Amino acid sequence: MTNRTNGAPVAESTKGIRFDAVSKWFRRKDQAVHALSRVSLDIAEGEFVSLIGPSGCGKSTLLRLTGGLLLPDRGTISVRGEAPAEARRLKHYSFIPQQPALLPWRTVRQNVSMLGQLNRRAGVAGISAEAQLELLEHIGLGAFVDSLPKELSGGMQQRVSIARAFALGAPLMLMDEPFSALDEITRADMRYLLLDLWGQAGCTVVFVTHSIPEAVVLSDRVVVLGARPGRIIEVIDVDIPRPRHEDVEDSDAYHEVVARVRAALKEGSAPR
Repeated sequence: MTNRTNGAPVAESTKGIRFDAVSKWFRRKDQAVHALSRVSLDIAEGEFVSLIGPSGCGKSTLLRLTGGLLLPDRGTISVRGEAPAEARRLKHYSFIPQQPALLPWRTVRQNVSMLGQLNRRAGVAGISAEAQLELLEHIGLGAFVDSLPKELSGGMQQRVSIARAFALGAPLMLMDEPFSALDEITRADMRYLLLDLWGQAGCTVVFVTHSIPEAVVLSDRVVVLGARPGRIIEVIDVDIPRPRHEDVEDSDAYHEVVARVRAALKEGSAPR
């Protein structure tokens, strides 16, 4: 059970995600590249955690390890009490990539219903068609349910991508810089849309970003990773009450956390 009274999720560890001394290497042209070094972290059920760090520090690698798309070379990962590959088989995940990745021949409505249709045989049908339409109405796409992706702006396409992920109803959401291709105004709006949807769904989110403001606005905790090999420099609590709205960015608490994240990033980027 998740408790958000003080903005801090409380959950049994078996329902969340656990990384225990996880390390990962890649081999390129007969040379071993050390991507991650002894990453240990617990993420509670229903928690929103952002991963931030310099390019090449292993943020996306950590996300893929969580989703069972890669295997750690050392250490272990547990997702809701299962190995990541088993959690993936049980359809515990939704994934939002950097690009919307919509099927161009399917309408908005059809793109949003796609994951439920594909996973029905696995016993995961997602939310009902009626609930999907309500979701699209809620995010401002009610008038575009029968439109094709080419008829939508970039921001609208990403809204469809987010709606598709939430429509599956999975307990865990992995997001790999989903707003990176958007202009700053649209990107700021999308943060609060995501907060709204997450607040209703109550799922666990692991969110990769390069944006300090984005990480602070969205997260319960910000995990700052250092330059390769990626390792945790600091895990920063975001002690800002929820729900959060645009005016949170004017608060002293927000600016204090931003400063802490910036200082940790500077430390993590320093030569070793």
